[in-house]
Amino acid sequence: MSFWEHLEELRGTLFRSLLVVLLFACLGLACKDWLFAVVFAPAGPDFFLYRLLGWDMSLHLINVEITAPFFVHLRTSFCAALVLAVPWLLWEIWKFIAPALYQGERRAVRGAFWLASILFYVGAAVGYCFILPVCLRFFLYYSIGDGIENLIGLGSYISMFTTMVLVVGLCFEFPSVIAVLSQLGVVTRRTLRRGRKYALLVILVLSALVTPSDPVSMLVLALPLYILYEGSILLCRPC
Repeated sequence: MSFWEHLEELRGTLFRSLLVVLLFACLGLACKDWLFAVVFAPAGPDFFLYRLLGWDMSLHLINVEITAPFFVHLRTSFCAALVLAVPWLLWEIWKFIAPALYQGERRAVRGAFWLASILFYVGAAVGYCFILPVCLRFFLYYSIGDGIENLIGLGSYISMFTTMVLVVGLCFEFPSVIAVLSQLGVVTRRTLRRGRKYALLVILVLSALVTPSDPVSMLVLALPLYILYEGSILLCRPC
């Protein structure tokens, strides 16, 4: 293919991907009650993690901007669309790069793309079920003085929600990236074993950035990420 043919193929990939995301976003706009029942569940006292750990939770969201609910609905629908469209987006990426691979590379990389979809949803579930509730409770009850009540704004909650779900989901893509690089001969099992201490440092720093909270929530994210790193070593070629 010529350069312009590659650009035309890329244009088609981007157009189809955007169309799928927009369709899912329209679904989120149409199913407002169901969407926000899922989004606001970690803010309620009946969320399973609070009952499991015996934590008290009383979070009342407030809104001070007249247009905020509408734009929050738009943003939340778009973020939900990205989450739902991940398998299709990865499939579009796969179709775009597959012709550039040899037959053996194609078989190996195809498996890594399927793994990427699964790991993204596992990461999104970890962020939603564990990391987000821990961060919410920490910030809600953290106080710098008596008589100061923490009132959580709607936009602030949605920002934390989308960060925990999308960013943690992306962090869990690490093994699939390593699997692709290994099949292409870029990294080996020996390389990852030698880089354990550096990987642990990077994971701790990344966890601290993603979860600006107490050490407990940081470790809640760092532990599965390090387990994924060890699992990535098993996915690599021996040498």
